[in-house]
Amino acid sequence: MKTVYAEQQDEALVRLAQGGDTRAFDELVKRYREKVYRLAFKILRHEEDAAEALQDAFLSAYRGLKNFKVESTFSTWLYRVATNAALMRYRRRRAPTISLDQSQSPLEDAEPMAIPDWSAQPLDELLDAETREVLYESLMRLPEDLADVFIKRDVDGRSNAEVAETLGISVAAVKSRLHRARIGLREDLNRYFSDRLKRRPRRSKNGE
Repeated sequence: MKTVYAEQQDEALVRLAQGGDTRAFDELVKRYREKVYRLAFKILRHEEDAAEALQDAFLSAYRGLKNFKVESTFSTWLYRVATNAALMRYRRRRAPTISLDQSQSPLEDAEPMAIPDWSAQPLDELLDAETREVLYESLMRLPEDLADVFIKRDVDGRSNAEVAETLGISVAAVKSRLHRARIGLREDLNRYFSDRLKRRPRRSKNGE
C-alpha cells in the first residue's frame, strides 16, 4: 500500500524518516519550513541570515533525528534546533561588534523587575536584539510542555483555543502553561538586566 505522506501525523513521519525514508523527512520540511523561517527571522531580523539558519536547522534536524524520542513533540524539538541554529548565526554575525557592557539599549536603565509584558502585543516589538537573544536562550531551557505552548501561542501567534486543539489539552491548561512559561522567561530576563546593571561602571560624585 502506497504511503500518502501528507496524511501522516508527525510521529509517523518521524518513525519513517528514522528508518531511512527521506520522503518522510521531506514532508516534515515542507510542513514546518515556513514556521521555522519565521522563528529564525524573529531572532535574526535579516532575510538572508534567516534563510541560511533555516537550512542549518533542517540539516541539524536530519542529522540528529536518529536520537529524537518519538514520544516527545517533534515540533518543539525542531523549534529548539532552529532556535539554536539562529542564535549561532546571530553570534557569528555580531562577534566583531562591541560587547554587551559597552552597548546601548532602549532598556539600558531598566530596573530588574521592569520587564515589559508581552501578553498583549507581539514579543518581537518589545525587545532589542540582545534581550531577544537572552529570551530565546531561556526558551531552550524551558520544560518541553511549557516551551511548546509558548512557541505555539507567542511565537506562532495562535489563539489559546487553537493551541489547546493542537495539543489535545484544555484552554485552561494552555493558559496555565503559558503563564508558567512567561514567568520563567521573565525571571531569566530580570536576572539578565540585574547583572547588566551591576556590570555598568559606577560614576563618581563629580561625574567622572
